Amino acid sequence: MYPNLAATVLPRIEESIWAKIVLAIAGSALLAVSAKVQIPFWPVPMTMQTFVVLVIGMAYGARLGAATLGLYLAEGAVGLPVFATGSGLGYLIGPTGGYLAGFVLAAYVIGLLASRGWDRSMEKTLAAMVAGTLLIFMPGILWLSTFIGIEKAVAAGLTPFLLSEGLKILLAVLIMPLIWKRLSD
Repeated sequence: MYPNLAATVLPRIEESIWAKIVLAIAGSALLAVSAKVQIPFWPVPMTMQTFVVLVIGMAYGARLGAATLGLYLAEGAVGLPVFATGSGLGYLIGPTGGYLAGFVLAAYVIGLLASRGWDRSMEKTLAAMVAGTLLIFMPGILWLSTFIGIEKAVAAGLTPFLLSEGLKILLAVLIMPLIWKRLSD
């Protein structure tokens, strides 16, 4: 097992619940900002939300990553304006609810992969990021399809995002191994 990025940078984090709480709050705040900031892109504007979800999982590890995403969802459920649009419990069970559930699943799984060293090389980071992205989009599309049918769900909830998701995966593939290389120098 490999230590995650947070434990490497903050070696005493495993001993401190307060450090974990601070990281979870910081992660959920970063995620809220990433959901709100839109970058002009084709065919739809791009947010960095899925990138942040996956990097949180990779940097924090499975448990703290999933807990951070759970905190984010809880904040939105109680009405804090953390989601891209809307808030409240109704938003969580609305058409985009499957993607939000996928956030927790993806952060957990990508954290497990990182603990096995999948954030240290470009090839393994690529595989982990693709897997994490699939874990966000699969439940998202399935849940959305209960509202609009599977064909429309794929057309509206996946196809327009393929290019931007590919770009975010590429960014993570370049950044995560580079961070580990810098830390080991």
